[in-house]
Amino acid sequence: MSRDLKYTRNIGIMAHIDAGKTTTSERILFYTGVNYKLGEVHEGAATMDWMVQEQERGITITSAATTCKWTYNNQEYYINLIDTPGHVDFTVEVERSLRILDGTVALFCAVGGVEPQSETVWRQAEKYGVPRIGFVNKMDRKGADFISVVNQIRERLKSNPVPLVIPIGAEDDFEGIIDLITFKAEYWRDDKGKQIDILDIPADMLEEATEMRNKLLESVVETDDVLMEKFFEDPDSITVEELKTGIRKAVLAQTIVPMMCGSSFKNKGVQYLLDAVSAYLPSPLDKGSLTGIDPDTEKEVIRKPDLNEPLAALAFKVATDPYVGRLVFIRVYSGKLESGSYVLNTRSDKKERISRLFQMHSNKQNPIDVCGAGDICAAVGLKDLRTGDTLCSPEKPIVLESMTFPDPVIGVAVEPKTQADIDKLGTALSKLAEEDPTFQVRTDPDSGQTVINGMGELHLEIIMDRLRREFKVECNQGNPQVAYKEAITAPFQHRELFKKQSGGRGKFADIIVRIEPADEDFAGLQFVDEVKGGNVPKEYIPSVEKGFKEAMANGVLAGFPMNSMKVTLLDGSFHAVDSDSLSFEICAKQAFRTACKSAKPILLEPIMSVEVVTPEEYMGDVIGDFNKRRGHINGMEERGGARVIKAKVPLSEMFGYVTVLRTITSGRATSTMEFSHYSPLSDNMAKDVIARVKGESK
Repeated sequence: MSRDLKYTRNIGIMAHIDAGKTTTSERILFYTGVNYKLGEVHEGAATMDWMVQEQERGITITSAATTCKWTYNNQEYYINLIDTPGHVDFTVEVERSLRILDGTVALFCAVGGVEPQSETVWRQAEKYGVPRIGFVNKMDRKGADFISVVNQIRERLKSNPVPLVIPIGAEDDFEGIIDLITFKAEYWRDDKGKQIDILDIPADMLEEATEMRNKLLESVVETDDVLMEKFFEDPDSITVEELKTGIRKAVLAQTIVPMMCGSSFKNKGVQYLLDAVSAYLPSPLDKGSLTGIDPDTEKEVIRKPDLNEPLAALAFKVATDPYVGRLVFIRVYSGKLESGSYVLNTRSDKKERISRLFQMHSNKQNPIDVCGAGDICAAVGLKDLRTGDTLCSPEKPIVLESMTFPDPVIGVAVEPKTQADIDKLGTALSKLAEEDPTFQVRTDPDSGQTVINGMGELHLEIIMDRLRREFKVECNQGNPQVAYKEAITAPFQHRELFKKQSGGRGKFADIIVRIEPADEDFAGLQFVDEVKGGNVPKEYIPSVEKGFKEAMANGVLAGFPMNSMKVTLLDGSFHAVDSDSLSFEICAKQAFRTACKSAKPILLEPIMSVEVVTPEEYMGDVIGDFNKRRGHINGMEERGGARVIKAKVPLSEMFGYVTVLRTITSGRATSTMEFSHYSPLSDNMAKDVIARVKGESK
């Protein structure tokens, strides 16, 4: 248990769909001796893609965790690896993985370069301050261009990519790399990539290699004054070890992103990547202390990554396993988690018992007794635990920053096919909602239907598939519905008087409020109290706020939620006997319904960012089709011989788009779509939506 944390790496692999994340993970497992046979995604045999749906579709849906060991510089490194999905509908999986990782490998396709989802995951990594190294995969494919991808990262991601290697050859002739640190050429001599010849750099590449090495030195010495001096005196005096230390320092400071290349499928370059993970990515010790809040005193507390500190851990994923039940993935930051011990969940303020702990290997579990600081494990026996909950020692409570998740944008009504399935459906949906914070279930108050909401058509399709296979529930489903929202566009001042007399004690509340659109970038209710002289007693003001907050869940136009608004409580009055908290809460709800109708309410619809990669001859058809869908073209560019069209299109116009695109381009174009923002709907279309919603609820 007394493993040196300096040699632990908690890393993830993140990238756009189809850049080869899972294949790279499989190679890492092969080279580190966890697997003896290479698992292939396209054969449906990848270890990390263990769900049936993943194997059928050849995509990753849930992030799988595994642990392996790698020897670098005669030192054994212990790597916790998480393979995250690339598909935009499963963004939440990437988000929650990045929240708990110390470093990440950003994978890019040597042909596709920086694709839309690469940008999304890159932004997520920046948000959580996760140091990155880059790996350009698929160097064996036609059109592969390492330097072009490096330039795209610089331009599109506004980052500082610095190559550590340059490829020798490309496409079918990709046979090795020049290591700019040791200044030697490495050639792969067998199919498995295990035999490597280290030779001098070929004469025709010496000039390019020298130039690239100088660029590498310049980028690295900027973060280290001692190296800077050496560099100006004599660049050749910088030793390999000094250069590696300098690169590590720059990666931790996030001033550079070291770039490597290879072909995971052809077993080329993955060992170099493993060396780089060991050499440059942070250990839990590098990430340093963690700051949380003491729930009792509301003050900041600090926990160091040390076994002797009090326990602080974060649950970052809940999964349902057919054999062991609810499995909770946990990152331990300080102290140790022991099986059989009791821990405190600071959200529910309840103690929970850890009945068993496992070290994960994809979906197989190896039982362990203790999980120490800096490690990732899975626990069984935690009943009331959600994604983002903090676990800590009951004597020394701490709350760690939780995670924020995007709201779902699409919904589908579902109903069980048989009476016997009704109870099963309820249980299954609540289990799936526990696992995935971007999947929500609600009952429509008017029609009584069960509506499931998610991030996209594929997301809901997989949920329906899992209901059928894992939970044996057969369902009928309605057409996809768009998750509209409501907003007000003008200020309005209103007085609401609530009086009720029904024998005995009555109800009384009186408020004057001004409602208006919230300040820019403000989500939720922006509540301002401007009551003077105690006209509304202090103890009733939270009830007014609560009333408005709850009322925002159902807008006045068609019952869609209101994303944000500003309410200023200006004045009011109360009755010494009849007023109470509930009266003011009801009064606020009534004020909301009346005032919003006069504040020029509008409907907002979700707009998606769509990117289509198509051969040039179909460009006109694709653009014409976008225009029919009320789309706005944002830009066009050339990438790898194909045309890339970027557009913003309303989600309501994009159902079944993949099939249409296939038809108009003879199956040669690909598209990706992710949520961009909400935008006002035109009056005519809003009237149609409102009429439809009201018609359905009758």
